[in-house]
This record gives sequence, C-alpha cells and structure tokens, in this order.
Amino acid sequence: MASTEQTPLLQEEDSSIIPPEGEAPQPRGTFARRLGALDGFALLISIVIGSGVFSSPGPVDANVPSPGAALLIWLLGGVLAWTGALTMAELGTAFPGEGGIQPYLSYIYGEVFGYMAAWSWIVATMPATLAILSIVFVESIYSSFGVNEPQPPITHKLLSLLVLVVVSTANSISTKTSTRLSSFFVAIKLLTIFLLIVAGLTAVFMFVVGHNDLGGGDWHEKSWFESRSTVNPDGSPLDWKGVSAWQSLGFYSTALYGALWAYSGWDKANYVAAELRNPRKQLPLSINTAIPTIIVCYVAANAVYYVLLPWRVVSTTDAAAVTAVTHFLGKGVAYFATALICLVIAGSALGNSFVAGRMTVAASNKGWIPQLLGTVGHIGTFRVSKSSTEGDHTGEAMDKGESPINSLILNTGLSAIYILLGNMRILLTLNGLAEYAFFFLTVLGAIILRFKEPELERPVKPFILIPILFAVISGFVVVRGAVFAPVQASILLGIWAIGLALYYVRRNVVNRRIAV
Repeated sequence: MASTEQTPLLQEEDSSIIPPEGEAPQPRGTFARRLGALDGFALLISIVIGSGVFSSPGPVDANVPSPGAALLIWLLGGVLAWTGALTMAELGTAFPGEGGIQPYLSYIYGEVFGYMAAWSWIVATMPATLAILSIVFVESIYSSFGVNEPQPPITHKLLSLLVLVVVSTANSISTKTSTRLSSFFVAIKLLTIFLLIVAGLTAVFMFVVGHNDLGGGDWHEKSWFESRSTVNPDGSPLDWKGVSAWQSLGFYSTALYGALWAYSGWDKANYVAAELRNPRKQLPLSINTAIPTIIVCYVAANAVYYVLLPWRVVSTTDAAAVTAVTHFLGKGVAYFATALICLVIAGSALGNSFVAGRMTVAASNKGWIPQLLGTVGHIGTFRVSKSSTEGDHTGEAMDKGESPINSLILNTGLSAIYILLGNMRILLTLNGLAEYAFFFLTVLGAIILRFKEPELERPVKPFILIPILFAVISGFVVVRGAVFAPVQASILLGIWAIGLALYYVRRNVVNRRIAV
C-alpha cells in the first residue's frame, strides 16, 4: 500500500498550503465481522430498494418514446448500479474506513475534491432527496383520490413542507427511531413490490383465460416499442416522431436519472464489506446476487404498471404504484396500498434525514463547515438535551441518543427551498447530476489507481472493463443531462462555486493562523 504521507496522486506538492488529506483512511473497527454472503445480500436489498420504484416510473416514462424503451432504461440503470457497486467495493476494501467516496476522492485528487463531494451532498444531494421524498409522500395520497397533475398546486407544496418538518422533528427528538424501524420498513417494501407483481400476473392470467381485461388494455393492443405521444412537465404533449436523435439523448438522460434515483444506495456496498467475515469472496457474491435481484424486481414492477394502467396515464403520475392499484382494484384497496407506500416513503425520509445530519456533523468535525453545525443536543448555541456529558465526542453523543439538531435545521431549510422552487421531476435531474458527477470522478479514480498503484492490495478487484463501462456511460449521461437541463446544471454549478470559494477562504485563514 502507498505511503500515508504522500501527496495525492493527481496533485503537485505545494508547501505553501495546508497538506491535503492524501492518506488512506484507517481501517474501521466499529463493526464485528460476523456476517456471511446471505446477510450481505439482505443488507444490500434493504439499502437499495426504497420509494423510487413506486414514484420514478412516471418521470421515466415521460422522457422515453415507448414502454419498451422505459423498461430498457430501468435495465440500464441497474447495470450502472451493478458496475458502480463492484468498483466501489474495490475501493472500499482497498481503503477500509468511513466517509463514503470522500476519502477516495481526497486520496486520488486532493482534499478539495473530498470537500466538494461533502459540500455537494450536504447542500444539493441530500436536501433534494428529502424534498423528493416529501413531495412523493403527498402525491401518493392525492393519487389514491384520483388526482394526478403534472404541475401540482401550492397546497401540495405546503403539505410536502409539513411532511419534511415532521420527519426532521422525529430525528431531532431521537436518532434511534428510524434505525429501530428499519427492519419493519424493509418488510413493507418487499411486501408492496410482491403484491404489485401478483396484481400484474393476475391481470395477465385473467386475460389469457378469456376473461375481461382487468388492466389498462394497451399492453396487449399496442406495440411495446412503438413511439407514442407523452406529456411534458408543463402538461403539453410531446410527439416523439418530431424529436431529433440529439434531443432524444437528452430525454433519455433525464429518464435515466429517474431510474437511478430508484437504485440509489448501490454506492454503500463498501459499508456492507465492513461486517462480512470474508469480504474478498462474500462481497462480490453479495453484490452479484442482490443487484440482479433488484433489477428483476424493478423491471417486473414497471412492466406491471404498463399492464395495469392505460399508457397515457403512466407519464402523468408521480405515484405510479398507487395509481395502478387504484385503477386495478378500486379506491378501497388503493387506500391500503397508499398506507403501505407512504410507510415506505416515511422510512426512506427518516433514514435519509438521519444520514444527512451525520454527514453534516462529519464535515463540521473536519473543519470544512462551521463548528456550530457539528454540535449535538443544541439549537444554535443553546443546549436543549442533558442526556450525555458535555465532554462526549459528537459521535459518542449521537450513539447515546443525542441529535444533531443544528445540522437537521440546515438540511430542513435547504430541502424546503427545493420543495418551494422545484417539483419532483426537476429535482430528480438535479439530484442525478449532483450524485453522478462525483460517482464518475470516483470510478475514474479507481481506473487511474489501477495504473498508478498496481501493487495496491485490492481484496475485491473486478475486471477492468467494469469500471470503464460505468465511467463511459455515467460520464456521457452527466454531460448530456447537464446540456439538456441547463437550469439544474447552472444551479449545481453555482452551489459548487460557492463551496469552492468557501474552501479556499477557510484554507487561507488557517494558513495565516499557522504562519502567525
């Protein structure tokens, strides 16, 4: 393994600045290695499967010319998740430790890249994620009443804000709540997908044996790969026959962001590695069984939507599962399905809010953002919790039940801005651009390390074409997606510019203090 004192591989040494964090993270000792491949499989399933498969089908369908193309997008999203997870496992086992992709970026490119990843996650990715979940929660309820609007009114936004505040408050009261409920939410997710697939198979079976079609009808009357008109986010029709190849690539990029939202969590494969008895063998086995299983579930669930619904409806809804069940079984059963799906969304929101708070605290502990945001049990500078001593480390305090209230307030405020100024489909693209720009850099770095440090011990080492495939597809999707969505790209560039300016201001201030 490379020396821990060296300068990051792609950064020239400069003694006039703060030395970047170029060392590999220390091995993690938090978790006991007691899990096998089956446990790793279950953990990955629980991490990846969330609310996206119930909410993303509409945004995906609206940006492709046919249902068949939509299913191919879901397949491609799964392949990206699969190749990305294997590459992340390579980095995670070569550099065991906490922090997600940040230590990898710091090691390969320099501290500024690790900082920018943290900044982007705190200011863009996580707030957009919480905003999307809050919006989908509300839209699922409205869909159960038959209300599906491409541009929801302000009342929907206000209710989404209420959901956001409730979730943040729950995590402010106790950080243990969402983690204790995680197993329950996983069971609800799998049950809901199972019931959806059963409903689709029932509709197909009834039609095959000669009964009246219980589905939408289009699935057996029209070609699954024939272009048809869809609906733009502003409600106007889109005739795919007049769309150029270059424009189509932009639409497909936007559709892929919707699918990738549903596959979010594949980058956490290295977290699973920390608890496996033999990561070298068990981690690839876990990934190579869990993610194909998820792909099959997602493609099957989306095929069910096209069986149960008229195809013109799929592109107009942000709550496809609820809409499909309502059409298939009526409003009575739809209310039950809505309750299940809202539980799934609530679980995802609680978990993401929990993670967002801890990410903010971690960045504060590194000195990347103000220390006030790294405190626990405080509102501003006022201490509101007495459950642990003042001398506790923030991590220890959170483990005892303390909440990073200041960071949660920041995340809630940013998420509220996204809810008020955007909608789900705009936020999906923003979220995808923010995440995959850094995923691309991380996987590109893994490829660079193959040549720069061939002697580096890699317990998990996928074939080189796997990270190359991810880098090529994700790089193109990021660039074409940014060109096709200039507003979201401009917002993201502005966020990054502010973060970069703050980084260099902080660095100059610290350097002056050192000089004095």
